[in-house]
Amino acid sequence: MKIVFYTGPQCSLCDLADVELAKTSVFSSLTVEKVNIRDSTDLYHYYGARIPVLKREDTNKEIGWPFDSADLEAFLQ
Repeated sequence: MKIVFYTGPQCSLCDLADVELAKTSVFSSLTVEKVNIRDSTDLYHYYGARIPVLKREDTNKEIGWPFDSADLEAFLQ
């Protein structure tokens, strides 16, 4: 499964989200693409106040911070 991880520079919440993602039971089977929202004006305006955000490419569902590993397990099923 491919996950897009919307992040930004020096984002401490993104670091916490990364740790929670690594705790999930399916982490080893995920393809995670980190996208810096500062590289796109559109992404910055859409996600700027919401990062970190994870988006499933297969369903286009998103989960935004705050979340924990239990929330992520449910999101990834």
